[in-house]
Amino acid sequence: MHMTFRWYGEGNDKVTLGQIKQIPGVEGIVWSLHDMPAGELWSEERINKEKTLIEAAGFNIDVVESVNVHEDIKLGLPSRDVYIDNYKETLRRLAKAGVKVVCYNFMPVFDWTRTELFHPLPDGSNALFFEKSRIENIDPLALIETLSRNVDVTMPGWEPDRLAKLKQTFKQYENFTAEDLWANLGYFLKQVIPVCEEVGIKMGIHPDDPAFPIFGLPRIITNKENIDRFLKLVDSPYNGLSLCTGSLGSANNDLPDIIDTFADRIHFIHIRNIKRFENGDFIETSHRACDGSVDTVKVIKTLHKHHFQGYVRPDHGRHIWGEENWARPGYGLYDRALGIMYILGVWDSLP
Repeated sequence: MHMTFRWYGEGNDKVTLGQIKQIPGVEGIVWSLHDMPAGELWSEERINKEKTLIEAAGFNIDVVESVNVHEDIKLGLPSRDVYIDNYKETLRRLAKAGVKVVCYNFMPVFDWTRTELFHPLPDGSNALFFEKSRIENIDPLALIETLSRNVDVTMPGWEPDRLAKLKQTFKQYENFTAEDLWANLGYFLKQVIPVCEEVGIKMGIHPDDPAFPIFGLPRIITNKENIDRFLKLVDSPYNGLSLCTGSLGSANNDLPDIIDTFADRIHFIHIRNIKRFENGDFIETSHRACDGSVDTVKVIKTLHKHHFQGYVRPDHGRHIWGEENWARPGYGLYDRALGIMYILGVWDSLP
């Protein structure tokens, strides 16, 4: 298992590479060109600039999260081939720089959805929160306005260029079905995976977050059955998973069973814990198994049983010790560092 830490880049992340360096066990930085609009071709100059910066701090650049998929590809529009060609060339350039895994998702419109960014927890910390009844009764534009009001950073999946076209995008998804999305995902993979096989990059799809439909939009990477269907779209070891325990945990999936079944196709894993409530709400918690609904200890033990040699990172942490005043929502320093120590502590204790 190779421990990594997600970082949003110089000038875009108040957590520094120097701070990350002080967390024991971190080998690599999970990075991206976060200002790059979906569908754009990544330049070798930009890729190498990021590579130089990260490697100078003593980390590898093996994992990129994400090379975003343009909405026209998800919608299956005639323009998709141009964006797929850009995607393929970007993969070639990333491989040339030494990247080994690319995490991406195929969620319509939103990469992730919460109703509150700093919901208070009983211990005085706060965390990302999903209130199901509110999602069912709010206009997505109103939700975006509320969440973006006091956040001075660009949140992945909610980039300004994407949000500016939100009304138009929702109009395009009218009468769009899950089967339409499956067909367009298959088309994308059949174009991209041969390039991955050629250059040695493994693609890992991120599960839908949350793992059920919202705002009338289809979600398809949500459970074991659908993961199996996805992997069979292009049955190649380069077509795999970025398994996220929190995303799949939002729908009460059996995560150890999913790992047992698809272990050889998991290239990257996000470990986080959430607490689910009977009414469908959920909130991020600490990484400890006893603090949430995801048995993180059993997840780590199952990975160890399969001699997992892929990449792992702590996912969304709580905001603790006042870091809600400066941290990117869900991506502070302290709780993710604690999460790494918990994950490695369990791993190191196993024979």
